Amino acid sequence: MIDLFFAPTPNGQKILLFLEEAELACRLIRVDISKGEQFRPEFLTISPNNKIPAIIDHAPVDGGPPINLFESGAILLYLAEKSGKLLSGELRERHTTLQWLFWQVGGLGPMLGQNHHFNNVAPQPIPYAIERYQVETQRLYGVLNKRLETAPWLAGEHYSIADISAWPWINAHRRQRIALDNYPAVHNWFERVRTRPATERAMLKAQQI
Repeated sequence: MIDLFFAPTPNGQKILLFLEEAELACRLIRVDISKGEQFRPEFLTISPNNKIPAIIDHAPVDGGPPINLFESGAILLYLAEKSGKLLSGELRERHTTLQWLFWQVGGLGPMLGQNHHFNNVAPQPIPYAIERYQVETQRLYGVLNKRLETAPWLAGEHYSIADISAWPWINAHRRQRIALDNYPAVHNWFERVRTRPATERAMLKAQQI
C-alpha cells in the first residue's frame, strides 16, 4: 500500500495519474495547504520542504522498511521503477523520457506556477512579472508543441511518466491565459491524455477528496 499525501494541485495530480495508470493501490491523505497543514511536524518528517506531494511506500520491492519520498519527479521515477510501467528499459527511450520529465520539473512547472501566481493570486498587479512569466509560458508551450509535432508522446512512441508529469500543468492553461488552439500539437496531445480512462478516474478522485 502507498500513502499519497495529496492536494489537488498539478504536482499532486500527476502522482494520482500514475497510480491510476499503473493500478497501484493507494490511500489518499488530504493535506489542506490553505490551512497550512503542510507545515505540521508530522508532515515535515515525510516532506521536509513542506510541499505536496509526498508518499510512503509500505511495501518497497526490497522487502525492507517503508520508504518516504517527496518531490513529484523523484516520486514518479520511483513508482515507475517499482511497477515496471511507464518508463522504458530501452536506453534511448528511457533517457528521452527522463529529459522531458526533468524539463517539466525544472522549467514547465515552476514557470507556469509563477504565471498563475502573478496573474491570479498576487495581491497587486506587477506588470513586469506578469509579462515576464507570460512570455516564458508561451515559449515553453512552443517547445512542447514542437516536440509533439514530431512524436505522439514526449518520450516518442509510448505514453510515459513524462506525459503524466506535464499534463496537469497544461490542464490549467486557461488560468495561464493560454489558448490551446494556438498550439495544435499540444491540443491534440492534451485531449488524448484527458480522455484516457485512468486520467478520468484520477481527476474524479482529485475532485472528491
